[in-house]
Amino acid sequence: MAHVTEHSVHYGLAAQFHNAVAAVRHWNARRNEYARIHDELATYSDRELADINLTRSQIPEIARAAARAV
Repeated sequence: MAHVTEHSVHYGLAAQFHNAVAAVRHWNARRNEYARIHDELATYSDRELADINLTRSQIPEIARAAARAV
């Protein structure tokens, strides 16, 4: 019985570690997407932003929305 319990504990720890690594990877992918969108839109002139119906103050909001979609 102790062997089964010990095996379960190791499997549980491995699953927790796997989940933690997956969460960090997902967070990093979202962070990278935010930075990519923010940096891209930040290079646009005010005129170019106006052409696509955006203002400079909307850039962080749009980048956050894109990151949430990842």
